[in-house]
Parts: sequence; C-alpha cells; structure tokens
Amino acid sequence: MTIRTITPAATASGGHVPAAPLVRPTQAHDHSQCISQALSSAEQLCAASGARLTPLRRRVLELVWASHKPLGAYDLLDQLAREGHKPAPPTIYRALDFLLEQRLIHRLASLNAYLGCSHPGDAHAGYFLICQGCGTVEEIADTRGLQQAIAQVTEAAGFLMEQGALELGGRCLPCREGRA
Repeated sequence: MTIRTITPAATASGGHVPAAPLVRPTQAHDHSQCISQALSSAEQLCAASGARLTPLRRRVLELVWASHKPLGAYDLLDQLAREGHKPAPPTIYRALDFLLEQRLIHRLASLNAYLGCSHPGDAHAGYFLICQGCGTVEEIADTRGLQQAIAQVTEAAGFLMEQGALELGGRCLPCREGRA
C-alpha cells in the first residue's frame, strides 16, 4: 500500500491524476528526506504548542513515515520488538493518540491503520481514496469543494460535524488498466 497526495494541479486536469504527485517506495526519491521533514515538522509543531515529543512518540512517527504506507498499531509493535523494545499495546495507542491530537498522522478507520500527514498541523479533515486492488492510498490535499459540499449537507440536516474523514474505496487507474 502506498500513499500519494492529490494536489490542486492534479485535480485541474478534469479529475485525472497525473503520475507526478505519486510517491512510491519503488520510485526514485530521497526517502530519508521525507522522514527527516516529517520529524522536523513534528518537533517544530510540538515545541510551538508545548507538547512533548518523547523518544517513543518520535520513533512511532518515524516508523509511520518509514514506508509511505498505512501501518496498524500491531505492525508498529512488531517493528519496535524487532528493535529490542517491548512496549505494551496501550503505550503504542497512547503514542498514536498523541500524534493524532498533534495532527501529525491520520487514522484510516476502514483499514484500522495510520499514515503520516503530508501537511501536519493544519486543521483539516482527511479525504482519502483507497484502491481495493493494490492498496494505494491517496490523500486529497485541495478539499475546498468537498468541504463546502459537506458543510451544506450537514447544515441542512442541522448536524454539527465534530470530526470529519472520508474514505472512498475503489480502483485506481493503474489497477483498472492492469498496470499495478
């Protein structure tokens, strides 16, 4: 499962997503830069808010970003165990809760997994396209139209939305064309 972010430029082409924003572990890019940038952003955001980015929280964030794919809590526990650590499941869940509260990661409920947020610290709902074929996950970055539509629907229903995430399952273009 890989993650890519759909940017405004990607949606301007009539809804077709060009290959440029796609970030895959097999694609040539400086993956250590992705992790380094995520950790640097986390340190800055936590320092600004007075939140403690403990060594365990930092390591969990690093692991979430390490492969560009959503990971479950027990995947994280297994990785930490391979490194010689033995945290209990509640400890990992507390670290994940902290990272969620700081807007450093997203939780994909349908996959019961977590992934790094490409624009941490920004108050935003997560809108994701999840390919049922190859498992690719795309976070839609420009969500103004979606947010407006959801606001209209919830307002008309008299509903106060307190938490918003949208996960759409389907098939990506490479899977539909047999290229995945």
